[in-house]
Amino acid sequence: MKGRTANPALNDKTFSQVGRMMGDRSDAMTIDGTVNKTAILLGLCLVTASYTWSRFYGGNAAAVNGLMLLGAIGGLIAALVVIFKPTTAPVAAPIYALLEGLLLGGLSATMEMRFPNIVIQAVGLTFGTLFGLLLAYKSRMIKVTENFKLGLAAAMGGILLVYLATFILGFFGMNVPYLHGSGIVGIGFSCFVVVIAALNLVLDFDFIENGAESGAPKFMEWYAAFGLMVTLIWLYVEILRLLSKLRSRD
Repeated sequence: MKGRTANPALNDKTFSQVGRMMGDRSDAMTIDGTVNKTAILLGLCLVTASYTWSRFYGGNAAAVNGLMLLGAIGGLIAALVVIFKPTTAPVAAPIYALLEGLLLGGLSATMEMRFPNIVIQAVGLTFGTLFGLLLAYKSRMIKVTENFKLGLAAAMGGILLVYLATFILGFFGMNVPYLHGSGIVGIGFSCFVVVIAALNLVLDFDFIENGAESGAPKFMEWYAAFGLMVTLIWLYVEILRLLSKLRSRD
């Protein structure tokens, strides 16, 4: 299979690596199986997100900070385990979803306190984008060409460099001007990031479809579902950030 995807969890090298592990292809990856695994991961994420949300609004906001930190660090570790050892996905991917839920629940509650109803708007836009792009992909309105993949990979690299520079400069008490504010430049940058995150969903769909067609091993359903979760979480957070910038201008 040719091509690449900007999502580090979902790239074409994965199939060449796991293909050598595959002996009996009677128990292979399917699209329906991947959809089911994705639903399970979303459910697990929702459970822990609801927990931190309830703790926050239950008057124990201080305890939520520790849970969010656990979710951020633990989720990163679980994600790296899945990426570098795909065979662990059936166990590590659910752990990742549970840990990310702790982070997202606290983050969502914090934003909801500042901007009422922002969470339901962000969730609606996230899943609306998911189903809209899925329809566009299935109808071939969007074609996953090599140029499409290369363009997204370049955009992802640029975004990563900006976030890395912001992180490093933060240690020295400096901020990247305009980009993270609620001005025109900041909103424009957030719109750009949201578009790139959304288009990564198309690459994820392509990865899943190609994985099923190539007869990837069954555990790759968990791996592909994990990769889709990574993109959905990123898209949700970026939409939440964009909405907060827009609401700050009111």
